Amino acid sequence: MSKHDFKELKVWQKCRTFTKNLYSLTYSFPDDEKFGITNQIRRATISISNNIAEGAGRNGKKEFKQFLHIAYGSAVEVENMLILVSDLNFVKAVEVTPVSNDLMEIQKMLYSLINSIK
Repeated sequence: MSKHDFKELKVWQKCRTFTKNLYSLTYSFPDDEKFGITNQIRRATISISNNIAEGAGRNGKKEFKQFLHIAYGSAVEVENMLILVSDLNFVKAVEVTPVSNDLMEIQKMLYSLINSIK
């Protein structure tokens, strides 16, 4: 893994699209959640791609793998919050499902990438 090639990673590219879709979903959240769940879920979502990029810019596979683990943790955090916003009726389940499906694909991609690094 050479530095500065994070933009070539399919998982990072998928995260870009996911982030845009997640932001669109959060526009319908209640106004009083602007500094609560809305802020938290957006920050955690951005953390996924940020950690992929930062890890790719580090020296060595070990550091890259560590940042991918952090990205995976952020993805699980977002998954949890998507369940909560559905439970709290901020959005309809039918609106959450495609975003959740994309997130599951990102988690699988991260898991595979982590396991491919020896």
